Amino acid sequence: ITNYPPLARQPYTGVSSFAHKAGLHASAIRVDPDLYQHIDPALVGNDMRLLVSDMAGRATIELKGRELGFDLTDDPARLARLTDRVKELEQSGYTFEAADASFELLLVEEVEGARPSYFDIESWRVIAESSGLREGAVAEATVKIVAGGQRLAVIGEGNGPVNALDHALRLAIEQVYPDVVQFHLTDFRVRILDQGHGTDAVTRVLIETSDGKDSWVTVGVGANMIEASWIALTDALTYGLRAHGVAPTGS
Repeated sequence: ITNYPPLARQPYTGVSSFAHKAGLHASAIRVDPDLYQHIDPALVGNDMRLLVSDMAGRATIELKGRELGFDLTDDPARLARLTDRVKELEQSGYTFEAADASFELLLVEEVEGARPSYFDIESWRVIAESSGLREGAVAEATVKIVAGGQRLAVIGEGNGPVNALDHALRLAIEQVYPDVVQFHLTDFRVRILDQGHGTDAVTRVLIETSDGKDSWVTVGVGANMIEASWIALTDALTYGLRAHGVAPTGS
């Protein structure tokens, strides 16, 4: 109503009020949620959240998987592999506590053997230029993919390289998967992970996408900020299509 985002740390009603990060907490919650929660979150219209991070143990991954519809209880080997993989990715700069969508795709890959393959990337390129004919720089991206048995080459423009890539990728994919038209990038965050390395520092990019009803966050990491953004962008569209129940048509 007021267009003011609620405070995440607001007691009882904040999104972080019933969030649990440490593996020890998750182990206890698996036995009895009341051990680490002062009341039932449902009594105040809230939900318990489990945050996947480098502090996560097998209990956290198991409970988070169950929350997302995957029961890993009877597969300790797979659970161990997934836990180790999360820790490795977190050490390299990824953060899954803020990017549930990327974690769910990782979970799908481990459980089902592969991520949903809606498109294959042939290549992408982006350039930025400035001329005396207009104020400010403009970016142009060329994206080449194979989707639905078609080879698609699309050019998109934007006010920056990531905006241009986002535009070109959507223009290509929506020709095969019209649901993409509903997806909109609503937030874009960049963080330098190894300060002191200057312009060659490893970068983490978080992208929030919405379809007008739900929103999801994906993450990409790389020494090249545009490449990290590309990883987060492709994950965002893949997750969105899967969440909408769209079946891959084959690439």
